[in-house]
Amino acid sequence: MSADNPHLSIILPAFKEGAHIFANIGRVRDTFLGKLPFEIIVVDDGSPDNTFAEAERAAQQWPEVRAFRQKHNAGKGEALKRGFRESRGERVAFLDADLDIPPSQVEVLMATMDRTGSDVVIGSKRHPESKLDYPWHRKLFSYQYYLLIKLLFGLPLPDTQTGVKLFKRAALADCFPRILVKAFAFDIELLAVLHARGYRIVDAPVVIEFHGQFGMFGLRAIWDILESTLAVFYRLRVLRYYDTYQPKTLPDPLPRVSIIIPVKCDNPLLQQSLQHCLELDYPDFEVVVLPDEPFAHGDPRVRILPTGPMRPAEKRNRGVREATGSIIAFLDDDAYPLPHWLEEAAGNFSRPEVGAVGGPGLTPADDPLLARVSGRIYESRMVSGSYRYRYVVDRMREVDDFPSCNLIVRKQTLETLGGFGTNYWPGEDTELCLQITKKLGQKIIYDPRVEVFHHRRPSLMRHFKQLASYGLHRGSFVRVFPQTSCRVAYFLPSVLSLWLLSGWLTMGLPLVGWAYPASVTAYLLLAAASGFSTHPALFLLTFAGIVCSHLAYGLSFIRGLMAPVVDAKHK
Repeated sequence: MSADNPHLSIILPAFKEGAHIFANIGRVRDTFLGKLPFEIIVVDDGSPDNTFAEAERAAQQWPEVRAFRQKHNAGKGEALKRGFRESRGERVAFLDADLDIPPSQVEVLMATMDRTGSDVVIGSKRHPESKLDYPWHRKLFSYQYYLLIKLLFGLPLPDTQTGVKLFKRAALADCFPRILVKAFAFDIELLAVLHARGYRIVDAPVVIEFHGQFGMFGLRAIWDILESTLAVFYRLRVLRYYDTYQPKTLPDPLPRVSIIIPVKCDNPLLQQSLQHCLELDYPDFEVVVLPDEPFAHGDPRVRILPTGPMRPAEKRNRGVREATGSIIAFLDDDAYPLPHWLEEAAGNFSRPEVGAVGGPGLTPADDPLLARVSGRIYESRMVSGSYRYRYVVDRMREVDDFPSCNLIVRKQTLETLGGFGTNYWPGEDTELCLQITKKLGQKIIYDPRVEVFHHRRPSLMRHFKQLASYGLHRGSFVRVFPQTSCRVAYFLPSVLSLWLLSGWLTMGLPLVGWAYPASVTAYLLLAAASGFSTHPALFLLTFAGIVCSHLAYGLSFIRGLMAPVVDAKHK
């Protein structure tokens, strides 16, 4: 039976399965061969071993198999999304690549879907007919997690985490764009959204053949699972995010995009950024690099336009003038995009009221320790507060201020405004966003799927220096751009810094002498919780970094409030 028009797509997300993946793919193929038109989609989630090579070998040998690779380990959920985008079947099955659950169980789920007319069928370890060879500690954790899910979401399902599920294609097509979780709690978010959207979900028995690959959950893994699960609850029950989500429609035809990267000189991070830009899943784009001095690049999609020494805003404006695209994507040289970056951004521009789109700048998992500490500090609610969405995947929203390290703007909008102002650096993006929203009345959309990875400062001293610069300019912007800078969140670090440094003077006073030690203790406990990690060095450095970041930003913000307005010409 032909795989060109499959009835069933079986998606196998795989990570470090090089020793078994070829044989497991063959086992899945043998299960369905001759029974119905099917395809097997293998997605290697950035494995460091030979998983993808073995999956490609299977694809070359069997026409029913197609193999795809994620450049970086982004999580099982992201691998499943990629597999769904590449699939063609009317029904879509998720099956763990280790085959602890035999592929024949997909047939059980298909029979259940036919019998019940349901939209989704999930394998359930708690089904009375299930047969389990399963470690006791996983059974215990599974039951405890089931109780939590029952309490938070009220799902009529006894199990959400078993690694075999079957969906009608229309159900996934409706719900997948709403999903934000990539790794931990991906299953619960998907099922919660499906249930909230009114799709019928039933469970079916499974057979689990334990292959000895399960390990004990670490504290960090448990913490991440609980944090992700509570985030899903918050979006579902408090924000009602999944109900208000507006599906995106890609413009037809897709607009040409010019990616603009200002940089002083060629460097390894720039080359990494260019490599990822050239691997984008987008048909029509160019990359305009603006260094001080020329250097060579062999790809015709990359244009090198040397500018001589000038400020980043001036380089960006030069890039806009030279750009051939109707959409301008600004990217820093130390950031690199995910393959779907431009496609996800373009979907927002089908709405004429949208002038710009921004997305999170995520810290790469392979950054050095101190750079990862810097990233964790920015990701902390104690430091970034209501602006944390700039550094993590969060809900879609309208914003009025966004950094230019990952900002996509209509060229017409930029031309109407005359581009970036050149009087302020850093901070030219604050002025641009203010003009887009207030002068032109256009919207800036934060889209969590418009992601880039953004390398952080490789030392904590450079991290604190960067934060001090941000604080200095934001303080001066309170007078220049009060619409977006005179906000309580920007003042809080200064209030905290003054209290930490001078509050001890109150300790000798009657009645209020206890306030300083009590408040400092509470603050330190919150900072410790915000920087929690089971990695001792990561925890201690993040904890200390949160406190020092508050001081660096807060004191510099006060300087900015009191000093003359800081502009780029006098830096």
